[in-house]
Amino acid sequence: MWKIRKSNPGDGAQVMRIWRDAVDATHDFLKPEDRDAIEAELSGFLPIAPLWLATDIEDRPLGFMLLDGAHMEALFIDPARRGQGIGRALVRHALALHPILSTDVNEQNAQAVGFYDRLGFTRTGRSERDGQGRLYPLIHLRFSRNGA
Repeated sequence: MWKIRKSNPGDGAQVMRIWRDAVDATHDFLKPEDRDAIEAELSGFLPIAPLWLATDIEDRPLGFMLLDGAHMEALFIDPARRGQGIGRALVRHALALHPILSTDVNEQNAQAVGFYDRLGFTRTGRSERDGQGRLYPLIHLRFSRNGA
């Protein structure tokens, strides 16, 4: 079982490990130089960002989510723990905070696209480039508890 809590500065190394392992398991479409550049960008930010963590009974991070208001900027799960409901629990937590939630997903990440489809997110648009201007198309998604 797991719990959800806010991150603290001591979680930084584990958060980066989860990000690294999850990206290596699911983002095979990234060019190696882009993957390295993204990691360099995130390494200065992600360890100190206000994240929501799913942790095991020993308080070890299993996955994390970054919310910016009602927009989910990031959701990454340790690949060794995927398929156990951790991502779904983090999204439920976000929806408890924000009944209308948006996120973006890399179009080439079929596993993530399927995950959000199964949760009931709807597509609201598409961008040819990611947020940093790289040629990795994004699908824009939205979830509303009331269907609005």
